[in-house]
Amino acid sequence: METFVFLFSFTALGVLYAMNVTPEFQEPYVILEIGVAVLVVVFLFYFLITRGNPPKDLLFFVFAEFCFTCVIDLVSALEYDGIISGFMEFYQKTGEPYLGTSYAIMMCYWDGIAHFIMYLMMISRITDRKAYRTVGLFWAGSLCANMSVFISGIVSGKYGTEIRPAFWLNFLFLLMPIWGAVSLFTRPLDRPLIGGYNAQQAQSMKLIWRPQDLLLVVLLLAAIAFTILRGLVALDAPLEFCSIYLRQYEPYLKDPVGFPRVMMLHQFFYGLPLLGAFLYGLLKPGCTWMSDWTLFFAGAMIQCQWAHIGGSLHPRTSAPFRIPSDALCLVLTANVLYALTPILVALRVRSNPYFFLKIAPFPGQSGLPNSEEKDTKYKEK
Repeated sequence: METFVFLFSFTALGVLYAMNVTPEFQEPYVILEIGVAVLVVVFLFYFLITRGNPPKDLLFFVFAEFCFTCVIDLVSALEYDGIISGFMEFYQKTGEPYLGTSYAIMMCYWDGIAHFIMYLMMISRITDRKAYRTVGLFWAGSLCANMSVFISGIVSGKYGTEIRPAFWLNFLFLLMPIWGAVSLFTRPLDRPLIGGYNAQQAQSMKLIWRPQDLLLVVLLLAAIAFTILRGLVALDAPLEFCSIYLRQYEPYLKDPVGFPRVMMLHQFFYGLPLLGAFLYGLLKPGCTWMSDWTLFFAGAMIQCQWAHIGGSLHPRTSAPFRIPSDALCLVLTANVLYALTPILVALRVRSNPYFFLKIAPFPGQSGLPNSEEKDTKYKEK
């Protein structure tokens, strides 16, 4: 099924070409109407072809539908970068002009490549009746961050006065990952929550004897400081070090398009509490929620940092707002480490979860088992 979805998604090229060469289809409200109609037709198409063997997960239809829009986003980014032409000129003028900003171009690349791959992976697992919680939570975090920053940046940035009817389609792409995240968070876990011998051993070790966790704690503390610094810059804090950082390191934070500033505020108000929670989870044994939330946040952070780093280097960003050449290596290193830190934490939790399990004896036993072979009550599915 994933192969069929992959091939069908490229019919979006025909829709775009037809609209690009037909002047009647290029009016703002007509673009909105056609957009809604196409989404409905694509949904009905997948609904009809799966009637004989319907998927047990309704998110299948979301993923299949969004594969279609991923192709549109990829075409948009490629056309703005001058790699292809003849598909999106009409949309650049009367659809969503802010898609031509450097941030939006990098966002569209991420959607057209990274999200597209995730959708195909999840469709494959749904078709095979397998769990996809890990990829699903990563995707939900990525798309939630993507669209919340995108919509807020449009409204609060310089394009706030150029909102066209097609803008309202973006709310579908915000609501669907929220629904997906709620659905995935409330499903039964595919990993054990209760551990025995190995969990007891892991949780009895002090932080100093866990060098991997110690390094992650240091990285999280650095990420917290970095988040606070850039959040204060975005809030126009009248502090000297904020002015120095803005002027000498990341002037892109004040790009009038609005997206960088909104992203820093998202990270400050939403990311900062999560970073603090992960720090707590590495110090306090038995935080079973770490497995899911680190995945969700890792998806959000890597998407945001991809768009932020790419946007700050993209030629469409005005020269005064690009990273100064003498600070380029330092800023890129800081941003890459900032993006990698949540991913490293998520990998740590998933690869060796004993520290994050609840400890309980087996039924009928008065103490914990003394055998590593009988470590958990529940086997990993």
